[in-house]
This record gives sequence, structure tokens and C-alpha cells, in this order.
Amino acid sequence: MAQKYDVAAYIWPAYTGDEPRAHIFWDKGIGEWQSVMTAEKKFPEHNWPRKPVWGYVNEADPFVMEMEIEAAVSHGVNVFIYDWYWYDKRPFLEQCLDNGFLKARNNKKMKFYLTWANHDATSFWDKRLTHETEHCIWDGKVDRKEFETVVNRIIDKYFSCENYYKIDGCPVFNIHFFQNLVKGLGGLDATADALGYFREQTKKAGFPDLHLQLNLIGCTADYMGFGLFCDVDMREAFRKIRFDSATHYQFLAFTNMDRDYAEVIPDAVKEWEAEEESLGFPYFPQVSIGWDNNPRANHNRFMPTICKNNTPENFEKALTEAKNFIDRHNIHPLITINSWNEWTETSYLQPDNLFGYGYLNAVKNVFGED
Repeated sequence: MAQKYDVAAYIWPAYTGDEPRAHIFWDKGIGEWQSVMTAEKKFPEHNWPRKPVWGYVNEADPFVMEMEIEAAVSHGVNVFIYDWYWYDKRPFLEQCLDNGFLKARNNKKMKFYLTWANHDATSFWDKRLTHETEHCIWDGKVDRKEFETVVNRIIDKYFSCENYYKIDGCPVFNIHFFQNLVKGLGGLDATADALGYFREQTKKAGFPDLHLQLNLIGCTADYMGFGLFCDVDMREAFRKIRFDSATHYQFLAFTNMDRDYAEVIPDAVKEWEAEEESLGFPYFPQVSIGWDNNPRANHNRFMPTICKNNTPENFEKALTEAKNFIDRHNIHPLITINSWNEWTETSYLQPDNLFGYGYLNAVKNVFGED
């Protein structure tokens, strides 16, 4: 019997050394495990360093991903959302998905879909440079010609996969930084036309339509946060562009995470309700496990925001709220989780030496089948 709820965990595909271009950020050839391995306690109450129970594995190895898939599905996680990148006219960090997940012999046990993480790539990922002013390495914006190259490649290479995640037969595609898309394409009208092209190409490939998912930054109730990225009037954007759903990537996008996790939960529920009421299309609740970006820095307390008391028990309470939200609104039963493996942001489901399998067990307690 199919699982009643679709529990989708984001994957940050940087825990592999198989991408040559990644070496400019992590020169040891093991991806961002390099930053995790060298993470230090920044102040007395800081819960670092942490170590992965599974070791510093290469997630572009299909045998590793077979193990991870088994762990995911046995605890109620049945969808992976892969962060997907395109820089300098070519993909970046695809190996985790292409060589790991898609070559795993058991990958049909779960679904996957993409979030186009179309933000700029900056020196922020390079731990050696965190004491310097952040600067751009690759621009995440694309023009119309390149956009067409990107979406046709995605349709051909990924939508065609049997286990690509669909809602009502329509492949789901999440756009991470909508405002950067608008900048690259040259405005809202041009973006609406480009996304219309994406829909038509998806239909030509044999699907009923494209399920276009918006990844929100800030609160749509007042559109706080969007002005930090570009001068896009999101109310006008929603009138011009037909999104099919929305979710978030991180609680940090809409609330203060520099406090106790138990205080964050009611604010998250309030945000979910505000989105569902104001958007005009379904909002799927996103649950973050925590936030602490300090493992990406060499010096003391690089990022002041650190979520406290984000225990598996408190995380389970947030998951229960998300389940109740889905039931209350009678929408497609999709919940997104940040994340499967965001170790350097301290928001991951994978087992560690601090809580063991606690976070995975929390998912199983709420969403696992009896």
C-alpha cells in the first residue's frame, strides 16, 4: 500500500568529490565534507563538532545511495528534492543525482524532483575565504536562449524518469530564486512567456502539463524579504505567472531562528496558514530541522543565528503540525523537509553522533505506515 503522505527531503548535492569544478571551493576532493570535518566548537554551548554515523561517504556512489534510500524509505521519507544548479552554460553538482541516486539499484522505491537553485555561486562556500567580503564566482541568471536549453535538457533527462515526482501526472519543478529568474529573462512579461514555453514543451513530451512550484523567500502576506533580492512586485508576479503550488526551503526564510525551536513552531504554522490564504494556489508546509551555518567558517561565530533546542522531540512536534495542516486543508499530501543532508547549515535528517537516528525516527513516528 502506498504511503498516505509524500515526505520530501531536500538534498544538497555537494557531498561528493566527483565534480571537478567543486574543487575551487573544497580543494581536498571530498566536497563539502571538508567543511564538516574541520568544523569546531565556536563557543562553550555550541553543539559542534558533529560526525555522521555513516561516515564521510561519497553520495555520488550508487552503493552509498542504495543504503541511504533504504534508510529514507524505512523511516517515511519517500521523495528526494535535489538542489540543481546551472552555471556558466553547464550543470553543476549533478553527479550526486546522476551517478548516485539514478544508478542505485533500488531508486524506484522513492521519487525525486528538482529545485533549480538559480542563485549566484559565491565565495561563501569556500571556508578559507569566510573572513573576506563575499564575491560572485558564477552568475545564476540565464537569458531566454539559455533558459530554453536548460528546460529542454531537464524534460529530456529527468522528467522522462519513471520515478520523477508528479502531481496529477504533471512533473513537479521547483524554482528556488524566482526573482533571479525574472532578472535574467528581462522582466515579468518575459518570464511569463518563458514559463509558458516550459509548459508547452512539457506537454509536447507527453505530460498533461508542468506543475510549477514556487520556492518562497520571505512572507507573501507582506512580501518581506523580496526587496533584498530585486525590485519585483510579487503581487503583480502572481497575477502574471500561473504557479501551481509553493513551499519554502528553510524556516530562516520567514522567521527568526536565533531562538528556541519550540518558539519557532507556532510562527511556522502561522506562516503556512498565511500562505495558504493569500497565495491563490496550494501551499505545501515545509519543516526545517534547525539552523546553524557556523561550520562553514574558520573564525568565531561567523553567523550569529543559531537555533536552540532543536531536538528530535521538538522536530516531531513540528512534523505533527505539518501533517495536521495537510489534513485541515485537504490538499495534496506533500510535506517538504530541510533537509536530508545540509550538514553545514545544521539542518539534516541523516544520523549523527549527537542524536543518532533521532530525526529519522521522528519522521517515522509521524508519517510511517503501521
